[in-house]
Amino acid sequence: MRRAMAAADVGDDVLDHDPTMAALEEEVAAVLGMPAALWMPSGTMGNVAALMMHLQRGDKFLAPEHAHVLGSELGSAAWLAQGMPEVLPHDGGPGRPAPDTVRAHVAPGPYFSLRTTLLCLENTHNFAGGTVTPVDEWHALTAAASDSGLVVHLDGARLWNAAAALGVEPARLTGGATTVQVCLSKGLGAPVGSVLVSDAVRIAEARRIRKMLGGGVRQGGVLAAAGLVALRSRDRLHDDHAHARLLADGLHERGWAVDHPETNIVLATTEDPAATVRALAAAGVGAVTVAGRVRFVTHRGISTEDVHAALAACAALPAERPTDAGAASPA
Repeated sequence: MRRAMAAADVGDDVLDHDPTMAALEEEVAAVLGMPAALWMPSGTMGNVAALMMHLQRGDKFLAPEHAHVLGSELGSAAWLAQGMPEVLPHDGGPGRPAPDTVRAHVAPGPYFSLRTTLLCLENTHNFAGGTVTPVDEWHALTAAASDSGLVVHLDGARLWNAAAALGVEPARLTGGATTVQVCLSKGLGAPVGSVLVSDAVRIAEARRIRKMLGGGVRQGGVLAAAGLVALRSRDRLHDDHAHARLLADGLHERGWAVDHPETNIVLATTEDPAATVRALAAAGVGAVTVAGRVRFVTHRGISTEDVHAALAACAALPAERPTDAGAASPA
């Protein structure tokens, strides 16, 4: 990536569209089966730009519990996009609502009722443990949204992981969405960058919104070059998923209460997640707390040897190590 960044063909993206940035945007749009794309410095900016296009002041939007747009983007959906969120339960599977739940939350009311216009979905769902929405369930949800007069925005920060886990092309998981945001960092390993995809008219408007939110990108090809390397190496995500399973199996063998990972995120249930994370950090293992649990993530910077080293460190933790046999464990 660093060699590609150093050798990138660059221009002024504010004036005449940086050539490497344009190449990245065209390739992401093609991979996702969408007409146009725009590089964004972060997934948060990509999401809020999409919501700003979809929502008018005071509109209600729906999103599954613990979705990133609800609790991890500093309220920008309300602050900047001026939308009113409504949380949907995970009654259709981990990380997703049932189609009938979507329909039920768009019931018509009197004139002073909130107008519901948007459904935000997340695939994979981060705080549910990197859980995947399969193709048929995705289409059932987008059909429910369409039947209810809603547009769909997909926070696909980890869509690449979902496609890898299902063994399908990413475009199979975008049909029915009006806008999609995908990350080039995280599992793909670029140093920075996400991409918002949609039709050409909306992407032209998103370019104006990006300028308003963050200014010009200028010689953005330096960053886009890393994004191209990341995008073209997404087949290696299977390695991250295998490492997550290895970690989960090893933790389970050591008495931890962990979920079986569908992708590259492992969630563990502990009596005191914050204390567990501090103990892990002292042992040289990086983890965070999410939704009241401990989250481990495998990525391109993690090797099989690193997983074994982490497991050895976990085995040496003090007695506060969790042993809740009631939580889910690897199959």
